[in-house]
Amino acid sequence: MESNSLFIAPRERHAGSLLISLGMMSLLRQRFEKIAFFKPLVATDDDLDTQFIQNVFQLSMPIEQTHGMLLSDATELISENKKHALFETLVAQFKQLQQSYDFVLVQGMELSRHASGIDFDINLALSKHFNSAYLPVLNGQAKSKHEIDKEIELESHSSSHTEPFAIFVNRIDPMVFKQLNEHPAPTELPIFFLPEVADLNTPSIQEVCDALDGKVIWGQETTANRLVKAPIVAAMTVEHFLPRVREGDLIIVPGDRSDILMASIMSLSARNLPNIAGILLTGGLLPCDIIQNIITGIEFSNCPILSVATDTYPSAMHVGQVKAKLNANNPRKTNLALGVFDQYVARQTLSDKIVERCQDHSKDIMTPIMFEYGLFEKARKSLKTIVLPEADDDRILQACDILCQRKVVKPILLGNREEILYRASLLGLSLTQVEIIDPNTSAWKAEFTDALYQLRRHKGLPYDVAKDAMSHVSYFATMMVHLGYADGMVSGATHTTADTIRPALQVIKTQPGLTRVSSVFFMCFETRVLVFGDCAVNQSPNAQQLAEIAISSAQTASQFGIEPRIAMLSYASGESGNGSEVDKVRQATLLVKQSHPHLKIEGPIQYDAAIDPGVAKQKLPFSEVAGQATVFIFPDLNTGNNTYKAVQRASNGVAIGPVLQGLRKPINDLSRGCTVADIINTVAITAIQAQHLESQ
Repeated sequence: MESNSLFIAPRERHAGSLLISLGMMSLLRQRFEKIAFFKPLVATDDDLDTQFIQNVFQLSMPIEQTHGMLLSDATELISENKKHALFETLVAQFKQLQQSYDFVLVQGMELSRHASGIDFDINLALSKHFNSAYLPVLNGQAKSKHEIDKEIELESHSSSHTEPFAIFVNRIDPMVFKQLNEHPAPTELPIFFLPEVADLNTPSIQEVCDALDGKVIWGQETTANRLVKAPIVAAMTVEHFLPRVREGDLIIVPGDRSDILMASIMSLSARNLPNIAGILLTGGLLPCDIIQNIITGIEFSNCPILSVATDTYPSAMHVGQVKAKLNANNPRKTNLALGVFDQYVARQTLSDKIVERCQDHSKDIMTPIMFEYGLFEKARKSLKTIVLPEADDDRILQACDILCQRKVVKPILLGNREEILYRASLLGLSLTQVEIIDPNTSAWKAEFTDALYQLRRHKGLPYDVAKDAMSHVSYFATMMVHLGYADGMVSGATHTTADTIRPALQVIKTQPGLTRVSSVFFMCFETRVLVFGDCAVNQSPNAQQLAEIAISSAQTASQFGIEPRIAMLSYASGESGNGSEVDKVRQATLLVKQSHPHLKIEGPIQYDAAIDPGVAKQKLPFSEVAGQATVFIFPDLNTGNNTYKAVQRASNGVAIGPVLQGLRKPINDLSRGCTVADIINTVAITAIQAQHLESQ
């Protein structure tokens, strides 16, 4: 049997193998349910790489299983000529993981001063003993195209080991990166080039604080995301110091210089001055009580203020030497790293090669994480433009930042550009590349007003009312979608469901053959994803409407990789019950069978018979849906809404939605209590819906 593992092998120091491990783990999560991460050799028991991967991907494995042996112990075994014992121990640990998990991703040892006692290629040796596919990672930093081509050639044709599974060249200078892509060296191996990204190599305030053994005295919640572009020592008076400050500077100043401290804080409120990363107070000195009271009373967006015991000059020198590293406390940098991997690595190529080599243990399993990662993968296949009209909400800005980093969609924000960018900078976000449109000043406003008036004048809509409607971001965004300036819209974080759906019904309208819009929730359980509809829109659908909901829900399930097996739910199964509600479900089932005979559908059916194979054998033994339903259609909103919430809470499942269906173009509504993750998932779903509508 082929090995269900990959071995990521850094070939040089600072090659950035953790970024490759991060990207590969995100790719593997789409294929496998239970994945182990393993570092055979670590310098310390509290290895940061294994902690990072475990935290980001919420691995269920104990942290002690993520690493094999301390480097010092391995060096001692080698010095005692006990290399065989070393390999025996590590292979035993690896094999145990293989038996317990569907896939094992191994990150090899990076060459460093800690590894000076090992004089052979231990990564290569271990990959052979593990029977793992070998993925070398080369460091392209400060190398020419010729040098990189030569290293690739040597790595590809070395007689010391079998052909690599693929080769990564990381941290390439931008000009060389362009040359490599324009004139790639001929090779049959998958070669992936990743450019140097400045922000990934820029330390955060928290990393500076940890390195200097400092203390955060204000703004703890922003220390992880704020990046220190450069340290600047404040040794001048305020009027000479402030003009020298640049965006992202860390102000280093003695703790008793209250004038510099207050001026730096006040500069955050001045929109014509750069946004500093934070302030570092040196010498173990703190401002006097009155200054501390003033700072506590000022709203300055929680700009981090640190205190260190060392004096100003050694503190500044030390800050300049702090190395950036991926860590779980900085989700923005993590998403940026994932975005770099996703943008420059042919994920499908790698995924196909993995399937060829490894047994796929997960073909019948779909976990919530697999489903969410699958959303990103589908959305990336054809980037769609999604308008987000609620740019005054911090969650929307944070989600937009992640969507841009991950290259999932091309978002458009509505609002005043200066206000949005200012708010984003206070949140430590960079949205300068995002398209921002102000409905109040947009040249489209007149066109949208005319279009809305033409659409609704037969309903008695006056022109002045149409003009006023364009001042509402929901109507403006809906018109963008209607007229093709955007592929879809996501709203509802600060607006009601009616604010989102009403303009869509008036302007976008339903697809041909449908009389109404409906909704579904993706219910993500431990090993599968089910579709529940309609739990959010239609209060009491009749048989015809219920049939439409079932058909739309089956189409939605198919769009997202779920084979539709439809259960038309009721309080009776088969012919066992009577009554108007059961008859309605029975009639709706018949209508679906007549109009879409290819769909697998059962109804009326009770929930337990639809989901439990044991119950299904007793109640509907010959049904091809009973016991294995994937799409559950509830007879009314009261039943559906209560059931999805009860199931979600009782099972600790993840409910993604509501996802609207039946519109000519995709519009989706958010809950006002939504999280940033909810927004990201909904935007990705909207983009996928747009892809499918475009292909019809």
